Amino acid sequence: MSVRQRIDPIRPRLHWHVLSDADVERLDDAITETLAEVGARFPLERALDALELGGCRVDRAAQVARVPESVMRAALKAAPKAPLLAARDPSCDLVLDGSRCFMSNDGCGVWVIDPDTGERRPSTKADVADSARFVDAAPEVSFYWGPVVTAEDVSSATRPLHELEAVFAGTSKHFQAVDVVGADMTGRAVEMARAVAGGAEELRRRPIMSLIACPIDPLSNDAVSLEAALIAAEAGVPVGFLSLTLGGASAPATMAGNLVVNLAAVLAGIVLVQLACPGAPVFMAGAPSVMDLKTGGYTGGSPEDYVLAAAATQMAHHYGLAMNMGTMASGAKEPGWQAAVDDALSTLASVSAGAEMMSGCGLLDGSRTLSYAHLLMEAEIYSIVQKVAGGIEVSDETLALDVLKSVGPSGTYLAEKHTRAHMKEIWRPGVWDRTPYDAWQVAGRRGALQNAEERAREILRTHAPEPLAADVRAELRRLVEEAEAELV
Repeated sequence: MSVRQRIDPIRPRLHWHVLSDADVERLDDAITETLAEVGARFPLERALDALELGGCRVDRAAQVARVPESVMRAALKAAPKAPLLAARDPSCDLVLDGSRCFMSNDGCGVWVIDPDTGERRPSTKADVADSARFVDAAPEVSFYWGPVVTAEDVSSATRPLHELEAVFAGTSKHFQAVDVVGADMTGRAVEMARAVAGGAEELRRRPIMSLIACPIDPLSNDAVSLEAALIAAEAGVPVGFLSLTLGGASAPATMAGNLVVNLAAVLAGIVLVQLACPGAPVFMAGAPSVMDLKTGGYTGGSPEDYVLAAAATQMAHHYGLAMNMGTMASGAKEPGWQAAVDDALSTLASVSAGAEMMSGCGLLDGSRTLSYAHLLMEAEIYSIVQKVAGGIEVSDETLALDVLKSVGPSGTYLAEKHTRAHMKEIWRPGVWDRTPYDAWQVAGRRGALQNAEERAREILRTHAPEPLAADVRAELRRLVEEAEAELV
């Protein structure tokens, strides 16, 4: 285990409210009206049963449920506040109480920039394991989201289970699963989580895994995603609904209209979970964006993204729920100027709005390609935002008037105990280059990217996570092999 602190979340003192109180109320009215009059599609009988029993107006032929405002408000009231996302290592537990912002990696890429050759290649199960170890070593990354990249070298029928096996062994931080869907696959994933946690009740008490379910925008769902959400919730595994609306395509082109569709879809899923499993831990998640007008695709970084992220987070807090906001998903193809601008502004927006979780760092090209060096550079951006968002503490200790009087005019503060005690508050670069020009030339004109590449190779070569017990690893292997025999 690393001797450094295991996680280092941001504790923001500065807050950005992009929406006025009147804006929040108008958006809330529009969302409740949308849920009550338009509704959302739930193509799963079990879901429609729970929604109808809970007071929703269900059209079985269209598979649409319309949610009255009273039902929505009651469901939000039933949702636990400050849910726990536990970790194998309790020092890495995440409590979503609004006081801290936790960052994760990005997820579901299919390419890796090989740290040794620099060439892009398809991702494998070994890369899933390596990415988990890498996240385990980085204190700026508080939990593992994804997988970062998918295991393209195993059967698609059992791929999520192979990935769970690699992640649970690779990191002792919390794991937020993204590609686990369907009743059978989710049931098997829950069994694996129970094996690691120490049983069904221990997983319920300390959920070391959470699950992301994605609506199909606009205002629809996939049956296998709904199945996953309900099975996870029954097991006490926290569930977040993640909507990825694109303004101009799957949502109105206006940012306000985009937010209505995005948040209504997420709230519809949360209502379902609360009606089916009252009191189940839930959270909101989002990555609202706009369509690229040249390609019709996802932009992966635009000014609208930053404002939408802050506004969606503000609305989540209005509803009393934690938010996991998609952050840092740059469309850049390499760690350069474009990626740095996207990452810095999106992170500042999410942190300033108080997002409890941000997913995440490490991927380029619109969340397709993993670069370990890029992940370290994004971690550095995170640490800068951490310093900015912390603001300035003004107290008798920090004003240091007694020290000032002791030193007097023309003195120096270098030898003062007070100065040495507070030197830790000064931001220290990790991979950024701040050497004098002459020294930079002598060192071969190395910059942040070269420093990050070297540091990444060192982490991959040396870091070992807290190991799983041998019997737990054997049980995970048995469960994966059992699935292989039955599904492949």
